[in-house]
This record gives sequence, C-alpha cells and structure tokens, in this order.
Amino acid sequence: MSKTQANTKIAAPENNFGQSGKFVRENQKSLLFIVGAIIALIAIYFIYIKLYLGPREVTAANQMYKAQDFWQQKNWDKAIKGDAGFPGFEKIISDYSNTKAANLAYFYLGTAYLNKGDYRKAIDNLTNYRGDDNMLAAEAFGSTGDAYVELKDYEKAETYFSKAADKAKNKFLSPLYLKKLGLTYEAQKNNKDAAEAYKRIKTEYPESAEAQNIDEYIARAEAKQ
Repeated sequence: MSKTQANTKIAAPENNFGQSGKFVRENQKSLLFIVGAIIALIAIYFIYIKLYLGPREVTAANQMYKAQDFWQQKNWDKAIKGDAGFPGFEKIISDYSNTKAANLAYFYLGTAYLNKGDYRKAIDNLTNYRGDDNMLAAEAFGSTGDAYVELKDYEKAETYFSKAADKAKNKFLSPLYLKKLGLTYEAQKNNKDAAEAYKRIKTEYPESAEAQNIDEYIARAEAKQ
C-alpha cells in the first residue's frame, strides 16, 4: 500500500437520519402545534361549508325564485328591488354574498339594468358574474358588449363580443356575437376586421341563422376597404 493510500483518511458519512430525528425531538412542540393548526383549519373550513354556507345557499335560492319570476316577466324594477314579500336581486347579493345564488343574481341584475338602460350598472354587475355555465358566461360577456355599444365605447364592446363568441362555441350564440362584433368594427370604419368576423360566421357556423345572409355583410365590408 502506498504512503498516499495509507495516509488518506476516509470521512465517515453523515448520519442524516440521526440529524432528522434530533430536529424532530428538539422541535416536537412546534411541529405538533403546526399539525394541530392545519387540522383545526380543515375542520373550520368543513364546518363553514356545512353549517354556514350550505344553509345560506338553500335560503338564498328559496328567496330568489320570485325575483326570477319578475325577471322572466320583464318586470325589471321588481326583479331588481323585489316587493313587500320577496327580495330582489340587489338584496340577494347584499344578504347572501359568497353563495352561488348571489353569483347568479349578478347575471340577472346586470341584464335587468341593461334592459332599463342603466348601462354602467349593467356592466358592473355582469362583469361580477363568475359562472361555470358556458352559455350564461357567454351571454354575460355579450350583454356587457351591448352595454358598451350603448355607451359608444366600441373598443371594449369588441373585446366582450369576441369573448362571448369564443366562450359560447356553439351555432346559436357564437354567430350572433360574431355578427355584433362585425357591426362594431364597421361602426369604427374598421371594415377589414368586420369582413373577417363575418367570414368566420360563414366558415365556422354555416348552418346558423346569421349565416343565411352573411354574404351581404361580407360584400358591404369588403366594398368599403
């Protein structure tokens, strides 16, 4: 064996398991506190869902049906404010925040204000709606676009009509919002993009009602370029 080999000392591997065990022993109280806190938070969350939010969801849904009836009857004032016996959508949102019913109430309230011609309030409520239903979400985007058109804010209207068409992804709503998008482009004399929006109806939704006379819109937009 060479001197180099003889004099070379091999370091013993560190005992990581021992160090981990030492850390646990030294910090046992802190670790138990952290675990206990996590368990407590989970328990509080489930209590909140089952004993607080759950009953509120049921109550809100039961309270809201009359406002929905008023909305379907196009009685916008009562849909918004309610009557002596039942709350309107405004109160549902105020009294039952963080519920699914209150979220849906934003959609109803926004469209009610849109029909009343209060476009700012329509936008405020429609943009607060956060739904998983693609059809309702698309209608919320589209109605927001309608409100911006009424306010002559065409750039924002374009944004929301485009979102509505993409969100819907069906032959009923998408061509409707693409047509509105094209008309909004035309209102700004952006005839190239208008023609492209109309062409999407023809190619992507040829069986839709909007596609039946869309060639006239395409020709008109192209003639103005």
